[in-house]
Amino acid sequence: MALRSSENAAHDSAASGTAEEANGASTVTAQEDTASVAAAHVGGVGRWQLRTLVFIGGFSSLALEMCAPRLLAPYFGTSLFVWANTIGFFLLYLALGYFIGGRIADRHPSYRLLATLTTIAALSIALIPFISSPVLDWSVQGLNNVEAGVFYSSMVAVILLFAVPVTLLGIVSPFAVRLSVRHVSGTGRSAGNLYALSTAGSILGAFVSVLALIPYLGVRRTLLATSAVLLLASLWGLDMPLRLPFGGRLRARWPVTLLGLLILVPVLLPQVAPLGPLKEIPGLIYYKESLYNYIQVVRTKDGTTELILNEGQAIHSIYSPDDILTGWYWDYFLAAPYFNAGAAAGRVHRVAIIGLAAGTIARQFTAVYGNIPIDGVEIDPDIVAAGRTYFGMTEPNLSVYVADGRTFIRTTKHTYDVVAIDAFQQPYIPFQLTTKEFFQEIRDHLSPTGVLCLNTAHTRTDYRLVQAFVNTLATVFPSVYMFNVPGTLNTEIMATVHPTTLATFENNLQQIAPGSLMSIVANEVAPVAQVAHAQPGGLVFTDDQAPIEQITDQLILNYIQQGN
Repeated sequence: MALRSSENAAHDSAASGTAEEANGASTVTAQEDTASVAAAHVGGVGRWQLRTLVFIGGFSSLALEMCAPRLLAPYFGTSLFVWANTIGFFLLYLALGYFIGGRIADRHPSYRLLATLTTIAALSIALIPFISSPVLDWSVQGLNNVEAGVFYSSMVAVILLFAVPVTLLGIVSPFAVRLSVRHVSGTGRSAGNLYALSTAGSILGAFVSVLALIPYLGVRRTLLATSAVLLLASLWGLDMPLRLPFGGRLRARWPVTLLGLLILVPVLLPQVAPLGPLKEIPGLIYYKESLYNYIQVVRTKDGTTELILNEGQAIHSIYSPDDILTGWYWDYFLAAPYFNAGAAAGRVHRVAIIGLAAGTIARQFTAVYGNIPIDGVEIDPDIVAAGRTYFGMTEPNLSVYVADGRTFIRTTKHTYDVVAIDAFQQPYIPFQLTTKEFFQEIRDHLSPTGVLCLNTAHTRTDYRLVQAFVNTLATVFPSVYMFNVPGTLNTEIMATVHPTTLATFENNLQQIAPGSLMSIVANEVAPVAQVAHAQPGGLVFTDDQAPIEQITDQLILNYIQQGN
């Protein structure tokens, strides 16, 4: 056997290295050529078409995400549970779209295909306003029947209204990256530019939909407007050539555009024609989508007017031209001054109401205590407008402040004999209105005989939220009392600046003149008044930790499981 010389081996090795380098270079060149072929689909004007579609796709995805909770609010409220489902499912659909889009783009890198998919997305968005009512009406039966399984399945079904359009919108970004890459070396820059453009569209979609479209058009018209914009951007790219039967080809841009205009007719028509309320309920006389709520005013058969917000599981104000008292928890606030002994019993000089709603409490205090100054705080200006129009909220002694309750208390210069808190973003009390620090701020604005009153809730067997409020108030006030309102799930909690006794309260109620409005209130509250005791080591709400949403969600789940 002959042995090769080291010189020949070295020569062969160098030749092998040169061949590998050449192969590597040819591979890169092939990749770049493939990318260039794909990019050729969006050359010239097509590049701007692609960029526009990416921007509008980002805009549409966030507009949908802002619209979804507002569409659900009249049926399921605006709880964290609803928001978690909305955000979670949207992320799931986008992830699915990214996954599918990347694979489709690699196999069929065609801009016309992308435009076709976004056209389908636009049309599916346009369907949502028309199919949502029957779907939501069916879905809400799970909540009305209090069947936990149906409740959760209905929530999933409602979120699935957005599965098709959001998934298709998720396809846009990876598809656009594939189409825009001309050279492998520029992949990062192309991807970064497109994702930045999509994100810019998303930012605009969030702000424009929340600050302009939803307040002025409503949620359904916002969906239709979003559909129209996305459809126009998609049709711009559908200029596919058509083979004619007698030979030759026809660029179908104008036929496709005309078809698109025909499709836009049912999309744009509701922008000028009434769509009706988001949710039909008996006796509805007024409705409006505000920045904060879906507002509904209902007139009952007996002539009583009720304010209902969002899903309608609670009445936030009530008005009857002939009756001041309601027989419900609102009446209980009137009894607060009677915890004070001696001449101070029943004396009220100024009242603050946090959560004014349509003015039920303000009207009652004016009727019972005269034209004393009342400062009513309500964060939603459209609720204030409804109160003045439909609930007789025109008392000259009532000063309305459109603000957050805590901000108002922090900035007011007044001192109050009663501060009533009846604020709900159903089903939650805003956490900043539940903490020890907030109650300390209120105490600083109460007179020496001042009383804080708070409306909260319980279930048939679960009083953990009530107990947490008692624990928290007991860290600030020396005496705390509670009233479980018969026939409701409401609990009124009252706390006094100076030590008081239940005996003094009951004795003061007995001194009220028979036949007066306050005598009726006394008969309501006296049987259910009780001293509230803080739980040793129990939960205290603070600005750092106030799990109001979690406790409320647990109450709701327990309520459902108990079949109440």
